[in-house]
Amino acid sequence: MKMTIKQKLLAFTAAGALALSGSALAQDKAASLEELLKMVKNAQISETKEHKQREASFRKDKANQANALKKAQAEKLAEEKRSERLENQYKEQEVLVQAKRQQLDDRLGSLKELFGHLTSTAGDLRTAIDTSIVSSQLPGRTEFINELIEKMNSETKLPSIQEIERLWFELQRETIESGKVVRFNSTVADPAGNKAERTVVRVGNYNLLSDGKFLTFDQGSGSLNELARQPSGKLQSAAQALQDATSGFTKVGVDPTGPAGGTLLKALINSPSIPERWHQGKLVGYIISGVGGFALLLALFRFIVLGGISGRVRRQLKSNTANPNNPLGRVLKVAEDNPGADTETLELKLEEAILKEGPPIESGLNILKIISMVAPLLGLLGTVTGMIVTFQAITIYGAGDPKAMAGGISGALVTTVLGLVVAIPTVLLHTFLNGKAQRILHVLEEESAGLIAEKSERK
Repeated sequence: MKMTIKQKLLAFTAAGALALSGSALAQDKAASLEELLKMVKNAQISETKEHKQREASFRKDKANQANALKKAQAEKLAEEKRSERLENQYKEQEVLVQAKRQQLDDRLGSLKELFGHLTSTAGDLRTAIDTSIVSSQLPGRTEFINELIEKMNSETKLPSIQEIERLWFELQRETIESGKVVRFNSTVADPAGNKAERTVVRVGNYNLLSDGKFLTFDQGSGSLNELARQPSGKLQSAAQALQDATSGFTKVGVDPTGPAGGTLLKALINSPSIPERWHQGKLVGYIISGVGGFALLLALFRFIVLGGISGRVRRQLKSNTANPNNPLGRVLKVAEDNPGADTETLELKLEEAILKEGPPIESGLNILKIISMVAPLLGLLGTVTGMIVTFQAITIYGAGDPKAMAGGISGALVTTVLGLVVAIPTVLLHTFLNGKAQRILHVLEEESAGLIAEKSERK
């Protein structure tokens, strides 16, 4: 079937319209060519309306932008004029300020120098009050000083005579209070953080005491805190005695660096105690301590044994019969058991008996001698290993903190001290016990020589 020219044009137009209409027309299906033609026409009409609306919106926006540009230019011009006016006004005011300052300086005259001295004095007093423990009893004094310094540095305010007199009063009060021992009530916090109302004794500007304990004053919060570690019990007893005293003189230890923050007291209480020093020796220190304890027990045991042997030997010297319960008695027993032996044979038998008695008498002395030589070597070993650890830490973290480095070296030297503490008494004990043993052996040799001499004389 052949299509007419009109039908061909409609089909061509419909195809073009479908290509331009997009997805919305693609979803609708025309029932006939005429309906398709209507759909294409409606789409063209809607597109024409949208274009006209957009053009109108663009023209409107363009007109608004032009108006906004004119308004901005007008504001810029007005601000430039205002800036020029303000700059001229600033120059005029600056000239006026300079004139007023000159007038102020002329009227102040010598007062300006006075205010300079007052400001310097007030600043020094403020620094002293900030570090003074008197502020624990008299808080809030720096607020007035700050206001006075602000007035004296201001160009619009002047301090009154009463304020200047009060500065002198505060200076005198700080000086006087620094020489008093005062009792007052305040809230004190213990190391666990528990706060309670206590009676506090202030010793001048040096120390704060309460219930026999030393306190610190926190300048920032204004609170009183009990030191976590206290000095020796003697100082605490003196502090309690001062708090209980009502008159007279009481001996008490004070920190002379109290006005500077109590650095001496803090250094003393932070120093390690003897048990803490001992624990710094760690494994090598424990070994040295164990060896030293063993040496002490061995020396005590040998002292008791040699004391008993020496007593029995002295009793044997006073007896005419040989008693086998002591070395001398056993040596004399050899002579009694061999009455017919010649001199040479008896001498050999007595020497043999003395040689048998020697090891029990000298037992343990060599161990003490070895311990006295090994203990310093163990101490040196601990020091060397501790120094190695310290230098490794310095390599990793640097040497920026001298206190940490000094603490590591101090801990490393503890083992050397322990080694010497063990070695020196051990050497003395070994010398004493060895002398005691040699005296017993000397008695045996002396009596043996006497028997040989007596035997030779009878021949």
